[in-house]
Amino acid sequence: MRLIFMGTPDFAVPTLNALVEAGHDIVAVYSQPPRPANRGKKLTPSAVHARAEELGLEVRTPLSLKSAEEQAAFAALGADVAVVAAYGLILPQAILDAPSHGCLNVHGSLLPRWRGAAPVQRAILAGDAETGVGIMQMEAGLDTGPVRATATTAIDRKTAGELTAELAELGAGLMVEVLADLAAHPAIAQAADGVTYARKIEKSEAKLDFNQSAELVERQVRAFNPVPGAFFEFESERYRILVAEIVAPAQAGAAGSLTQTSSGPGLRRGDVLDDQLTIACADGAIRPTIIQRAGKPAMPLADFLRGNRIAAGTMLS
Repeated sequence: MRLIFMGTPDFAVPTLNALVEAGHDIVAVYSQPPRPANRGKKLTPSAVHARAEELGLEVRTPLSLKSAEEQAAFAALGADVAVVAAYGLILPQAILDAPSHGCLNVHGSLLPRWRGAAPVQRAILAGDAETGVGIMQMEAGLDTGPVRATATTAIDRKTAGELTAELAELGAGLMVEVLADLAAHPAIAQAADGVTYARKIEKSEAKLDFNQSAELVERQVRAFNPVPGAFFEFESERYRILVAEIVAPAQAGAAGSLTQTSSGPGLRRGDVLDDQLTIACADGAIRPTIIQRAGKPAMPLADFLRGNRIAAGTMLS
């Protein structure tokens, strides 16, 4: 098939690779323009942009697709399908209509659940048992189009990074399968019930809230790994928890302070309970297993504790 590919982050790269390996003719790759990155703020191409150049594909990076000139240039490519994976720009109707078979999107949820910008993180935060990926025929609404195929996976205790990588590979294979026989994968309208919206993650959400249960705090840790990174503050410094385990307060080996809460006898929410950095929550406690001090590399808790001491009885915020 004659394809246009539209994507930006790492999530989209497996689909691009799979389409090339399947022998499709990719006439152009659209990606977000290079952005300042790292400490030097050097303009850096997106993951898709970099991979497309490695593959010798033409790359286009318009700031918008709203102009008549951009829309005409897109239509002139004469594509059968535009494949979209986390592109990041709104596609006007003229773009959606230009390919003969329209635009197909790789979306990281089981639609209609978690339409929107952050489906993986929202699924983890909500405690969903499973999620998946779908190939959606795009239309003007926000992830409202009919779905041609889906694949499902258990969430278990996966981080957002792990789950995103898994869904990227699932979506890549599913897209190749759909394109191999569009007629065998008809577009089926989404159910009217069960619609939820995955709003964009705000950095403020990553601050750990120990007034929640340990289960909910641990979900925060997984949902915000690798970015923006769940954190607490101690002595005006930020500490990111990248991986954590749930611990019963009775196993912490310390009584804590003398304020009664639902965390257990004598515990305050946010108290450090022992010399293993076990932290009391509204129900239960958590213990980091991978932690990162601001400006330092991430490390296992045992290594962190050899050079950093947060004493039992400390109240974290």
